[in-house]
This record gives sequence, C-alpha cells and structure tokens, in this order.
Amino acid sequence: MRIQKLLFVFGLTGFVALAQEVEPNNQPKFDDAYYSRGNTYRAASGVPGPEYWQNHADYVIEAELDDVANTIKGKVTMTYINNSPQNLDYIWMYVEQNRFTDDSRGTLTTPIRGNRYSGDTDGGLKISGVSAKTKGSASNKFLINDTRMQVFFTEPLKAKGGKATVSMNFEFKIPREGMDRMGQLTTTGGITYSIAQWYPRVAVYDDVVGWNTEPYLGAGEFYVEYGDFDYRITVPYNHIVVGSGELQNAKEVLTKQELQRWEQAKNSDKTVYLITPQEAGNTAITRPVQGGRLTWHFKMKNTRDVAFASAKNFIWDAARINLPGGKKAMAQSAYTSEVAGNEAWGRSTEYVKGSIEFYSKTYFEFPYPNAVNVASNVGGMEYPGIVFCGANSTGADLWDVTDHEFGHNWFPMIVGSNERRYAWMDEGFNTFINYYSSEAFNNTEYPSNIAKSRNHIPWLKSKYRESIYTYPDVAKSMNLGYTAYYKPATGLIMLREYILGHDRFDYAFKQYIQKWAYKHPQPSDFFNAMDNGAGENLQWFWKGWFMGTDNIDLGISSVSEEKDGYIITFTNKGGMPAPIVFKVVYDDNTSENHRLPVEIWQRGNEWRHFMKTSKKIKSLDIDPGRFIPDINITDNTWTKE
Repeated sequence: MRIQKLLFVFGLTGFVALAQEVEPNNQPKFDDAYYSRGNTYRAASGVPGPEYWQNHADYVIEAELDDVANTIKGKVTMTYINNSPQNLDYIWMYVEQNRFTDDSRGTLTTPIRGNRYSGDTDGGLKISGVSAKTKGSASNKFLINDTRMQVFFTEPLKAKGGKATVSMNFEFKIPREGMDRMGQLTTTGGITYSIAQWYPRVAVYDDVVGWNTEPYLGAGEFYVEYGDFDYRITVPYNHIVVGSGELQNAKEVLTKQELQRWEQAKNSDKTVYLITPQEAGNTAITRPVQGGRLTWHFKMKNTRDVAFASAKNFIWDAARINLPGGKKAMAQSAYTSEVAGNEAWGRSTEYVKGSIEFYSKTYFEFPYPNAVNVASNVGGMEYPGIVFCGANSTGADLWDVTDHEFGHNWFPMIVGSNERRYAWMDEGFNTFINYYSSEAFNNTEYPSNIAKSRNHIPWLKSKYRESIYTYPDVAKSMNLGYTAYYKPATGLIMLREYILGHDRFDYAFKQYIQKWAYKHPQPSDFFNAMDNGAGENLQWFWKGWFMGTDNIDLGISSVSEEKDGYIITFTNKGGMPAPIVFKVVYDDNTSENHRLPVEIWQRGNEWRHFMKTSKKIKSLDIDPGRFIPDINITDNTWTKE
C-alpha cells in the first residue's frame, strides 16, 4: 500500500487530532529475548558451530576406603587436553570436599536453621604431592581457595591439542551428612558409604566465560569435562562395591556363584539375585577371600564423572536392559535387609530397567554398560551410571526418585549443561521427560501429576516467585523446586501439548539432544535449537515463561450470535501472551477444537474472532486439555444462558 493511501485511511478513522499519549502495541512481548546470533563456535540454528571446541580430561584414580576411620585416601592422575584456541598458563580444578568445613563459603551461606544442603563441617580435603607437567619441567605450584584449586604450569599448555599431566594425592573424612549428595547410612549390618565429589577434578574452560569457577555452595550442582576414567577402589575384604562404569576384575572380587548369577542376569528380563537377602553380610558365602583387602577395578568411557558405593551387607540384584540399537546393559540395585521386599527395594531393578529402556527408545540410547541404584542416606542424587536414592523410599515414591535420578543420565550426563548456573536445563528437562516415563511405565502404575499445570497457580501468583533463570544458589529455598523443576517442566509440556504439537516439538527436542550429546550447550543454544527445529519464533515464550515472571491470563469477554456464525471476543489480561486453543460444544452435543495463533496479541490485548457455523453454540472452553496454568480460570469458559 502506498503512503498516500495509508494517510487517507488514517484520516478516515477520525484520529486527526495531535495525540499527547500513544497506546502501545505488544511488540516488546515478542522482541528477541536474548542474543541469538551465532558465531563459529555456536551456530544461530542451535547446533555446535564449525569451530566448536571443548577440552578433555582422562583420569586414573587409585583410592582406599578405611571403614574404621571413615576416610578416603587416594591418588589421581589426570591427562588434560587443551582443545581451545588459547594457551593456558594454569588450570582450575574443583576440590569439593572443602565444602565440609566450618569456614567454607557454602557453610557460611547456609541459613542458621539449615536446609537440604546442610552438611558436616569437620571435614575438608588434604592435598599433597602436586605435579603439573606440560612439555617443560613439572610444577608443584598450586593455590586453593575454598572449593577451587588453581594449578600452575612451568610452561604454558599449548592451544589446539596441547597435553598436560596433573597428579596429586588426596585424603578426606567421609561426611556423614554430605549435602544430600553423598555420605554415610547406618544400617543394622554396617555403614553404606555413598561416595561422590571424591577426587580433584578439572573445571570447564569454555568459549562463553573462560574458566567456570563458581564455588560449590549447595544448591548449584556441577559442570565438568568429559573423558575416560580408570579407577580402583580398595576396601576391606567383606565389602561389596558398586560403581559407575564396568567392573574389570569380576573374577578377583566375586565368587563363582556370583559370577554364574551375573551371567544369568545378563540374559534375564526378570530380576536375578547376585547376593540374596539370606546371604547378605555372610562373608563365607559372598566373599572370595576371608581376610585382608580387595581392590575393585572399574572403567568408564566418555563420561563427566564417576561415583561409587560400598557396604558389607548389600543385597545385590540385576536384570538385563534391552537397548533399541541391539546392545544390552545391566540394571542393578544394592540395598540392605531393612528395605528389602517387593513393596520397597525388591522392585528397584524393575524400575531402573523400565526407566532406562523408555528414555533410550524415546530420546537417545543409554551409552553406559550399567545402571546401578543404591539405597542411600541421600534422598536422590544422580551420577553417570549410578544413582543414590533414599533407602526409605517405597512404592510410587521409589519409582519417582529412581526414574528422576536415572533421567539425569540424559540431562546433564549426556547433554552436558552447566548445572551450577542453569539448574533448569537438567532438573527441568528431566522432570519433563519423567512425566512421559511415568505415563508409560507398567500401564501407568504410578500416574504423574506434573502436567496438572493448575496445581502451580498459587506459586505463580505469589509475590515471592522468581524467574526460571535465577541461579540455583540465588533462588530462595522455597522457590527452587519451582524455578528449577516444576515451572520449566510445565513450560515444556505446554510447548509440546498446547503450542507446537508432538511432531514439531519431538523433532526439535531430539535434535537438540543429538547435536549436543557429550557437549556443553548454553541456554541460547537450546532456545535456538527449538526455534529452528520447530520452525517457530518462540521468543515470546522464552521471554515470558523462562526469563520473566509474568503469567498467562486468557479469557472470553463476550459471545454474540451473528448471521452465519458468532463473534467471540477473547482477552489477554496476563503479562505473557499465548495462543488460544478452545473447545466448542454445540446444542447437538457435538464438539470440536479450534486454535488461534499467538500473533493475535501482537497489536493489543483484545481479539474479536468470527467463527462461521450454522450450528448453535452451547459452550466454549479455553484450554480443554488443561495444559496452561491460567491464573484466572473464571473467564475461561462461556455457557449459553
């Protein structure tokens, strides 16, 4: 249209006076929510760029558990490869056992009344024998600040493939209370040790912030590099050890009967005991030697981390996991007699198997040889190939925590996001996939309420609510469950079920997983991947739901019958726009769903929609599937008087 004609139309509307005020449109709600332009490292389409890089760390660890002094002593040797375009004069490592001191940043920032992440304060990590070598002479210079350790090189570690070897001895007292991530569980037959954050490990150096050195405070979890692990755990002869990866010396640490049972379990879809409840703790039956110490040797490839558990009274069972590519893995559970039985941990391996098989079939194949569930002092915590779950969990609660923690093997173990900053990229994504796993398990034996978005309305209306983007260590304790778990999961369910539909969402989401497997995506990479994969500009959604605290409030303000149909006036009273899906029920009790795109709100907050029909409308209902948490549902329906 030419400018002259536009001016004529403007004049006809009667707005010829010079206005002092301007009624704004809604473009700010649709503007770019973040810097989405790509570079050579990260493409604007949400995939790694042609020059994407990340560094690599392989570990060889030898450690010994003393069940009298309750200590771990060991030596770690790390081979670190610098794939970045910069030479490195030093590296940063995490020494997270230093969280368990009375003057750590984590202790000093814990509320007086305590919280989930309270921990012992009489521990800490002792470091000795530091050696860091590139091509020159080895350096023993290092600096420890709280839970971070800076290790210096005599000569810079060269860019684009330079290799360094860093080794040191370490020792720490095993916390009884390990911030709900590790620790000790006292049982009638002894202590179950759940061991994590147990060796010095390198921090991530990336193209976004350089060294990621946020201290280990509590709520923020981990961000670490991928590599291969070769680790040996020496324990008293009467202990059973389960760990991340694959046991290398089964013939040395298992009896002939246990080896036979292991082979049976590898070929069984039903749970097989490796150590029965009657045998647990009876070393004459369960141990190949009757004194001294045994070393359990594990290996794991292309993983962010390893963890293990040890006890002298484990019941141990296993079953085969069938993976979609034809490979097999092993589901295992280790627990004690107090929590045995089919109402409790006797079904754990069934749950592990069901969870892993669903996520492998639906999203990305499980890459590890074993998946081990340990009955622990920890309420629920994930590590590659092994999880620690509350020993007292039973029934639906045990399914929920098992499924959730093993879901973490996809986020963040396979897709390696930064948990310490962006908890929602693992907790929220995981809670989202947990919903579909629970719906699928055993004909929905344990229904999930995650998709019941209206359950969250009281929090969404609270003046104390915070954005999903709030760092976990910043979020109020009462909010973390929402900012990291429920709100992002609700958002993704809404995106799949209400906004995009299954086909478009599933393609984009799976592409994100595949492209970023074993890599380090940022939030913008995820947003870009979804926008591009689904072919939809979702800036309004990321801005409103993930970055902001605005709410959805759609409504029907009037319905008028006209010739050949009806005019339905919809309103948007919320700060966040959303498309409208509404159900129409006719006088003959037939019904159909209609959809209006989110763009109806670009110019304003009221939209008149003409619905052509020869039938009489009986009622209207916005969001018949109840997927959006509309904060005022009183105007979401209309019924003919």
